[in-house]
Amino acid sequence: MPLVSIITPSWNVERFIEETIRSVQAQTFADWELLIADDCSTDKTPELIEAISARDPRVKLIRQEKNGGPALARQASIDHAQGRYLAFLDSDDLWLPNKLERQLVFAREKRAALSYTAFRRIDESNTTTGRLIEVPGSLSYAQLLKNTSIATLTALVDREIAGPVTMTNEGYDDFCLWLSILRPGHTAFGLNEDLARYRVRGASVSSRPVRSAKWVWHIYRNVEHLPLIQSAWCFGHWGARAWLKRREF
Repeated sequence: MPLVSIITPSWNVERFIEETIRSVQAQTFADWELLIADDCSTDKTPELIEAISARDPRVKLIRQEKNGGPALARQASIDHAQGRYLAFLDSDDLWLPNKLERQLVFAREKRAALSYTAFRRIDESNTTTGRLIEVPGSLSYAQLLKNTSIATLTALVDREIAGPVTMTNEGYDDFCLWLSILRPGHTAFGLNEDLARYRVRGASVSSRPVRSAKWVWHIYRNVEHLPLIQSAWCFGHWGARAWLKRREF
């Protein structure tokens, strides 16, 4: 039984998927399985995954029957996961080689239901851009409502502490998940080390701020069911932090 199950949705990422998988295979911690749920790609993404899986059985392809978006693809991977820990990595992002090893030590020391790390951005040609995105040492549920610090590619969930993990089929399904883990009273802990690379792809960057804001407001009101005044208060803080992060993003 692998200790870490890596949750990866994929859709039309033939340019990046092999490099993403290689960044997992290069981990100094090797007791993992990589569960890639392909969301009906129309390019060569599934074939590339299958070819790697034939050489490395830790890499496993899950074929979605119909395109349903990243939340359902992540859930498909979670449904097949055997590990105590769930690590999240999108199909165009990268990990540095000691990411899992360092974060597992940290998560055990903190007895963290959820942990996260710092990261840097790269563009489509793997050029590092902007500054190191540092993270706070800890976040409660109330603090996370106003925060943007947990990047999906840095998140690690300990299922023995967090309990059952279920995705919510919403925009920002990852944010919904982190909130659901912290809502019962858990604290998320941040490891302020540079361990991951988030890929910024140009096609949708310009549309993200407005779209993200709509998704977050919807989560406050319709998923977390916050009162209007509390939603507005959290949204103001969230928006300010998002702007500061994006300014050098």
